[in-house]
Amino acid sequence: RTVFISPITPVQLLYTDAAVIPHLMCLLSRSQRTQEYICQIFSHCCKTSEHQTILYNHGAIQNIAHLLNSSSYKVQMQALKFFSVLAYENPQVSITLVNVLVDGELLSQVFVRMMQRDKSIEMQLTAAKCLTYMCRAGAIRTTDNCIVLKTLPCLVRMCNKDRLLEERVEGAETLAYLIELDVELQRTASITDHLIAMLADYFKYPSSVSAITDIKRLDHDLKHAHELRQAAFKLYASLGANDEDIRKKPSQHRSQSRAGCQPTAVH
Repeated sequence: RTVFISPITPVQLLYTDAAVIPHLMCLLSRSQRTQEYICQIFSHCCKTSEHQTILYNHGAIQNIAHLLNSSSYKVQMQALKFFSVLAYENPQVSITLVNVLVDGELLSQVFVRMMQRDKSIEMQLTAAKCLTYMCRAGAIRTTDNCIVLKTLPCLVRMCNKDRLLEERVEGAETLAYLIELDVELQRTASITDHLIAMLADYFKYPSSVSAITDIKRLDHDLKHAHELRQAAFKLYASLGANDEDIRKKPSQHRSQSRAGCQPTAVH
């Protein structure tokens, strides 16, 4: 595992010997630690559509799907992360995933279950990415309840200021990708949980120095300020891509915010 996921090791190493992937698939029946590491290797080394196809043709979906119900959280997460990279912009994989059963339950419903609020933020966000990618690949309709009532609200929650900055960035970018081409999803997102107001908070970093008592917090905010703004701009662009009324909302909100901050005249 250390060799395969090392930043200095080319990901192509996994694919140079045709016997390596089948061997790793066979090892998935071993310990939970082995399952975790193999899923991690596959996720790290799946960078192109060609890689996706190779892993798909070696039965990755059938061999890894059941690990989503593992008693080990780490195994579940690595399997979930693997499916997110396997499905990204891949219609063939996504359409196959829609029909997969995991212990009698549709895989899409397993992902929905993993987005429940009692799950970790990491799990909710990664499951939402899986469903987002399946939807964008055409495997799930944009009108499906698992998208409109589950995935979209989950991603909006990730944009809340109570979330970590990294989570807010990932949530906004994933939501932008989900709604980019669909007017109804854009409209739904724009009126969900005060999303426009939440995005305005993305421009309030780094925090004012007077409010910061921890130098590490300041350093953290500075590092993520650019990422937050970029994520907000992406989501603004997706929200207003096809609807003039939605495009007006961000500027209206900013105008109202500035008006609320104007000092009262003293006569």
